[in-house]
Formats: sequence, structure tokens, C-alpha cells
Amino acid sequence: MKTKLVVASHNQGKIKEIKNLLKPFKLKVYSASDFNIAEPKETGKTFIANSIIKAKTVADKSNCLALADDSGLCINSLEGKPGIYSARWAGKNKDFDLAMKRVEKELNKISSNSKRNLRAHFCCALTLCYPAGKNISFEGKVFGYLQFPARGLNGFGYDPIFVPDGYKKTFGEMSFSYKERLSHRQIAFNKLKKYLIKI
Repeated sequence: MKTKLVVASHNQGKIKEIKNLLKPFKLKVYSASDFNIAEPKETGKTFIANSIIKAKTVADKSNCLALADDSGLCINSLEGKPGIYSARWAGKNKDFDLAMKRVEKELNKISSNSKRNLRAHFCCALTLCYPAGKNISFEGKVFGYLQFPARGLNGFGYDPIFVPDGYKKTFGEMSFSYKERLSHRQIAFNKLKKYLIKI
């Protein structure tokens, strides 16, 4: 019998990615929306702190094993912003076209196009939480640079403006399976998988 695992997210792109990453394990994966669990307020100061808040909320309300991911884009010249506020920059409607335009606008405020520091990284924090309250967290990062205008219709979030080091395509231009091999989420999941194999 498969163990139920509830992903603390309503983002269908993220759910699809996580389901695929967890295929090798005996887990029946659900989303928070399947249990009508509303997203809690993310009051943490770090990605890990917010992932713990989300995982504990879902584990408590579903009485199932819960997995939460908190991730975002950190831009060097913006002192790490949007960081933990990455989703909030997209507004209530989660409009990431708007968020990417805001990133470009913020960069334009501090330097000319020719002198912009476009270095950035994506960070993903995962927390696995048991109904009894025990939790464990893992973190993954991928480094690269930003490019404008946005390119590619794949992926989600800020993927169309992020080019990982060593590549010419944005995450938004890469196929789902290709991006999955080198993403920040994959790096964090590799750590999670090593833990799951042991239990």
C-alpha cells in the first residue's frame, strides 16, 4: 500500500514536477488543494523557515506525511531580492510576466543596461513533515544569470529570464525533462531521495 504524501502547494506546475521526481518511491502524491487546505501565511525569514511552516500546516490538517517547497529567485545586485518574496512579486493573480517586468525595472533603477550585474541564483528548500510533528529540511541552489526579454514558454515562474551557468537557453526554453536534471529543485530532491531510501 502506498503512503499518502500531500504536497503543500496549489501550483500545478510545481505539483507536476514534484510528482515526477517522486515516481521511484511508494508514495501516492496529492496536493493541498485535494484536501482543501488553504496556503498559510509565510512569516519566515528564510526559504527553509517558510517551507517548515507550510509542511507543518499541511501535515497537521491532512494527518498525512507532507512535503513543502519554498523557492525563489535571488538577484545579486538587488541584495538577494525578490528571494522569499518571489511569488509575492507576481501579485495576487500570480502573474509572473508582471514579476519579470518588475525585476527588469528594479535592475534598471540601479544601473544602465551595459553595466548591470545580472548574476542570480534559484534556491529551493524542501521540508518533509510527519503528522506527529517531526520534520527534516533540504536545500538546493543553481547559479546563473538573467537575460531580457523573457524567452521560452516552458517551466513556470521566473524560468524564462534565467540562464543557468554553462548553458545558453533559459529554463523556459528547456524541456521539462532537461530542466529537471539541473534545477535547484532537483538538487534539493536528490538530497531528499537519499533520505527516503534509508527509511
